[in-house]
Amino acid sequence: MAVELYEYYKTRVVPALQQQRGYTNIHQVPRIEKVVVNTCVGSQQDVKQALEDAKEEIALITGQKPAETRSKKSIANFKLRKEQAIGAKVTLRGPRMYEFLERLIKAALPRIRDFRGVSPRAFDGNGNYTLGVSDQSIFPEVELDKIKRNIGFDVTIVTTAQTNEEAKALLIELGMPFSDKAKKPAAKAA
Repeated sequence: MAVELYEYYKTRVVPALQQQRGYTNIHQVPRIEKVVVNTCVGSQQDVKQALEDAKEEIALITGQKPAETRSKKSIANFKLRKEQAIGAKVTLRGPRMYEFLERLIKAALPRIRDFRGVSPRAFDGNGNYTLGVSDQSIFPEVELDKIKRNIGFDVTIVTTAQTNEEAKALLIELGMPFSDKAKKPAAKAA
């Protein structure tokens, strides 16, 4: 089990954030509540088979059985009916969440070709961060010869932080590799 990232959070991240941000109580320090992994295959030609493939891949990557997501309304141009199964999602909490985050940060993200860090602008304003993964083959669990189709998915990290700055400080302390674009001041037009 990935108790390592949780232990690191308790022993290193909490004191560091208390010192940086001036929290007087350890319960003020932001923490990660859950991680949601979501995919949609509604635009594929064979939706049923694509959905089964996506569910298998997400279950393999997260270690948890995904739930089906359904369309909210009918759209004739996309050949989509109301309540049609079009995607899958998994909500991770507790030890599985920390294990998944550790694999994402330490193993999967560095395997992306020409990786320069994740975007620091993908926060939602309430301290939550969403990261898009365009290919499931970056995860070590996925066997490359068994991939039938590329499945992209979103990883949403939900935190207790009140602002984007608090959430970013938390994720930086946990080791999330943000790109350096946000740190450099924008060049002025001549």
